[in-house]
Amino acid sequence: MELRHLRYFATVAETCHFGRAAELLHVAQPALSQAIRQLEAELGAALFTRTTRQVRLTPAGEFLHAEARRVLGSVDDSVRGVRRIAQGRLGLVRVAFTGTAAFTHLPRIVRAVRRELPGVALEIHADLLTPAQCDGLRDGSLDLGLLRPPATGEEISVRTIEVEPLVLAVPADHGLADEPVIAMADLATESFVLYGSPDSAVNEAVVRSCRQAGFLPRHEHDAPGTAVLLALVAAGLGIALVPASARAMPLAGVVFRDVAGAGSVELALGWREHRESALVTSVLDVLDGVFTHEQHHPARKAIR
Repeated sequence: MELRHLRYFATVAETCHFGRAAELLHVAQPALSQAIRQLEAELGAALFTRTTRQVRLTPAGEFLHAEARRVLGSVDDSVRGVRRIAQGRLGLVRVAFTGTAAFTHLPRIVRAVRRELPGVALEIHADLLTPAQCDGLRDGSLDLGLLRPPATGEEISVRTIEVEPLVLAVPADHGLADEPVIAMADLATESFVLYGSPDSAVNEAVVRSCRQAGFLPRHEHDAPGTAVLLALVAAGLGIALVPASARAMPLAGVVFRDVAGAGSVELALGWREHRESALVTSVLDVLDGVFTHEQHHPARKAIR
């Protein structure tokens, strides 16, 4: 049974008129009649009763009509699905966020993708440091990442979307919590909490800022992520320089302060080079629109 014959049959069944069905199908009526006779012969059953005045479905025809609508509906859905996948408008995209980026950017990213690409589902991986994201992008377990450049290793493309100043996180009862002005030199004798990854872009920015101020940070404790890092600060185990977006993670016992000369870190979109994926390209295009709009309308960005 050819799919073409099934479509012919369904159209005749819905119109109960060979002439109108032929017009809808853009085929000659004799060819349509012959195709239906071939289908009946193949099935060994009459599908229509025909008189000079009307065409009606037989019980076998009524059964086949119901099945034909189901089959043709599934075929049409499959065709639409294939086209949407090819156009990058259907599928699953796995997105990772480093540190506090999930707090500041995840909501607007999810809303934008849902609005522009309703057939795309996002799988979120939060609080994943840049080296782990780069590994995931290379091995295919991630599709996109919001990470801190530079990307570790090869085959990763990045596009900077934001530059964040570093701010000081100190225990609420620390002497610096109430100082009117803080400079990097004021931190020279403090104990620092740093990220545990040896390739952390934030750690590199912190060390660079300290060196420019004439000292190296006294490294006392490591943290696997921002949440634990702030908890260690709240516990009084040290101070930390963190991206300004950490202010979106208020924690009792932690005070955030601006620091003159503290430097900055970039936040970027990352993806695997030379990976031809219409789906990832479509999501990148949507996110380009989101961040370009934010750069042109900074007052609308979330307060950090």
